[in-house]
Order: sequence, then structure tokens, then C-alpha cells
Amino acid sequence: MRTRFLVISLLVFSCVYPVAAQINDSIVISLSLRNVVDLAIRQSASIKYVQNTNVNYYWRWKNFKTSFRPQLTLNGELPDYSNTTTPVIQPDGSIKFKQISQLQGYAQLSLSQSIPTTGTYIYAATNAYRVQDYINKSVEFSGSPFQIGLYQPVFAYNYMKWQKKTEPLIYEESQKQFIESNEQIALQSTSYFFSYLQIQTNFNLAENNLKNSENNLKIAEVRRQLGKISENDFSRIQLSVFNAQKALNKARMDLKNADFTLKSYINLDQDQKIELVVPLDMILFSINPDKALAEAKANRKETPYFQRRLIEADRDLIRAKRNTGLSATLIGSYGVSNSAPTYREVYDQPEKQRTISLSMSIPILDWGRSASAVKLAESQREIVVYDVEKDIKDFERSVIVQVEQFSLLRDQINTAREADKVAENGYLIALKKFQNGEISITDLNISLSERETAKRDYITAIENYWESYYRLRILTLYDFELNQKIMYDNPMLKSK
Repeated sequence: MRTRFLVISLLVFSCVYPVAAQINDSIVISLSLRNVVDLAIRQSASIKYVQNTNVNYYWRWKNFKTSFRPQLTLNGELPDYSNTTTPVIQPDGSIKFKQISQLQGYAQLSLSQSIPTTGTYIYAATNAYRVQDYINKSVEFSGSPFQIGLYQPVFAYNYMKWQKKTEPLIYEESQKQFIESNEQIALQSTSYFFSYLQIQTNFNLAENNLKNSENNLKIAEVRRQLGKISENDFSRIQLSVFNAQKALNKARMDLKNADFTLKSYINLDQDQKIELVVPLDMILFSINPDKALAEAKANRKETPYFQRRLIEADRDLIRAKRNTGLSATLIGSYGVSNSAPTYREVYDQPEKQRTISLSMSIPILDWGRSASAVKLAESQREIVVYDVEKDIKDFERSVIVQVEQFSLLRDQINTAREADKVAENGYLIALKKFQNGEISITDLNISLSERETAKRDYITAIENYWESYYRLRILTLYDFELNQKIMYDNPMLKSK
């Protein structure tokens, strides 16, 4: 009984498993437009690039913010050993070569801070220096227990001040660019979706046409035997079958190519069988152009980008003026220092230490170089102002035009839908009349061509609507269906 049960179980398993595998291999999943868009935004190679670019700008922003915070630094040289012969200048000006064998060590702990408003650099430090002479068998210590200082450019270009103005705008641009890039991927996946859908429609039409052509040929063969059809008409019907077969073969190859392209873009398994669903869930709503323009100005990267271009133009002009005029640098420090045979004695009654210096550079004669550099910067600034004004107008116009085009698509969809219904009914009527011998194959082919054209036009109208919809989302970064701003999270930043 056990042996019989085992044999039966093996037979059942061997029979059922291939069938189950075959069933799994033949599973076809239906994908809507939103499914394809979601897959592209979630797992495509394009979204990985967009996310990594956004991470790059995130760390650039972090690095900028930390650059103006206090910096605690420990540096030094340990060890610094030398055993060599070096020339030494004597009091009378002669030179003698002496053998040196020393071990030196140096360490400094400093706390520094930059002040972007004035371009000032201040610091506080403590350091120690040790020298061990192996020839004289001596050890010396020196150091500065406490020292503060500053570095202050005067009449100079302050890059920190301008960086504080431009970097926040660059980061704001990157955040809005990240959302826009996600929407660009949605638009691209929409294009791939409808390219596949058009070919899928052609394939379905070709299959249906071949089936109808073969049925027509069977009817024609019966009529031919009864002498109710001419040889010329019979040959045309035969030719329609061959043409339908060729059209089906071409549609099948086109469908394979489109299938590969779409799956590659959304990163879907190439072995997975899919079927696209015509996106008829369209909400034909109207959009207020003023609302769209206001959202575009608030949400798009162009707004901070235009601001940054104007700021950079002012920056370049100021830099040209500062670099060609009087420049000076004030350097000062205050502290205490000492030297002693032991490290502890360095801190016993150290002496005050003060330094101050002012370096200047004054152009006297440069043959008009400074003036021409300033004039060039002024001219470039005027060009930037003009370009920004023009770009602002072009940007606003592009938003208004897109809203107007989106509004016109509602009538096109309704017209294309009704034309598709009329053409489909007309073809079915013509097919029935042809099979009853009331019309010729030429009239049937005309009705077939009208049906295919109307079907493709309807799909194209739907495609134009959805592409216009996503272009409008890109231009405004606003979801007019949900009445809210479009937002995306970068999963690469969640763990940061």
C-alpha cells in the first residue's frame, strides 16, 4: 500500500507540476497607464539616475552649511627627524658646514570660524614645539599656550557673502528639479505606453482582419462552386487573405519590439506577458490659466533659477570692481608664548605675543585694463537681465499655451470616440453585406480602412490628452485632479 501510494503520488506530481508551470508561464497581466507610470517612477533605470543626482545636491547643500560652522582642527608633524650637514652663516659672513642630528615635533589645536557677512576669518589656537638635539644632547620646548587672530580682507571680493545667496537657490532648484524629473519619467513612460498600445491595436485589428478574410474566402469558395462570383473577385478575396497575413506578421514583429522597449524602460521581466488597457478613465476638467501660471511660478525651478542668474550677474560685476581696485588685507593676532627646557615650564609666566600687518595693492597704471574689465562685466550683466526677462515671458507663455491646448483636447476626444463607433458599426454592416453578396470586396476594403483609421485616430486622441496632461503637470508641478502640489520622496535620502 505504501509503495502504491508513493508511485501514485509521483505520477500525480509529475503530471500536475508541468501543467502548473505552463499555467504560470502563460499568465498575462493587464497594465493600465498608471501602472506603467508607477513602475517607471519606482524601479526604472532613469529614476535611479534622478535619485542619485538629487543625493549629490543634498550632500552639496550639507557641505555648504557645515563650511560656515566652527572647525576644530588638530595638525602637526611627528616625527620630523634630520641627520645631515647644513651650511651655517657665521657672524663675519663666512659659511661653515655643521653636522645636525635633531628630532623635532610640532602640534597645534585650533578652533576657527568664518563670518560670511564681512568675509572675516577668526581663530583661536594653542601649540607646542619640541626639539631634541642628539649632538649637544639637549631638549628644548617652546609653544603658545593661547593665541587668537583674524584675517580680514579690505575692499576685496567676498565670495562667502555671495555664496550664502546662491547656494540656497541652487538647492531649491535641485529639489524642484527632482520632482520635475520624476514627471519627465512619467511623460516618457506614457509615450512608450501609447507606442505599445498603438501597435497592440494594430495587432488586434490584423488578427481580426485575417479571421474575417479567411471566413470571406470560405464563403467565396462556396459561391465560386455555385457560379455566383467571378474569378476576378475571387482572386481579390484571396489577395485580401495574403495581405491580412502579411499585416499580421508585421504587427507581430512590431509588437515584440515595442514589448522589449517598454519592459526595458520600466524594468519589468522580459518573460512576463503583458497586455495594455486603453486608459479611458479621463477626467475632462477645465483649468484656470491664472491658477496654472501661479502654480508654475511657485513650484518650478525656473523661479529660483532666474533669481540666481540675476544675483550671479551682480556678483560678477562686484568681483570685477573689487579685483581691479584698491585691495588690502589685515592680519592680526594676540597671544602668549614661551620657551623652556621642559614642557611644563612653557606655561610658567609666558610672554605676550602680538602681531599685526596690513598688506595693500593699489593699481596705478594698467593702460585701461581695470576700466575695460568693469565695462565688460556691466555689459554682461545687462545681457543677463535682458535674457532673464525674455525667458520669464517665454516660460509664462508656454504655460498658457499648454493650458489652451489641454482644453482643446476634450472636443477632439469626443469627436474621435464617436467617429470610432460609427466606423466600427459601418464595418460590421459592410462585412455582413459582403457576406450576403450585396457589396464588392472593394467596398468592404474601403470600410475596413475607415475602421482602422478611426480606431488609430481615437487612440491618438487619447494619447494626445494624456501626454498633454503630463506636460501640464511638468510645467506646473501641480496635480489639478487632486488640487495639490506634486511631491516625491527620495528613498535614498530616508536613511541619511
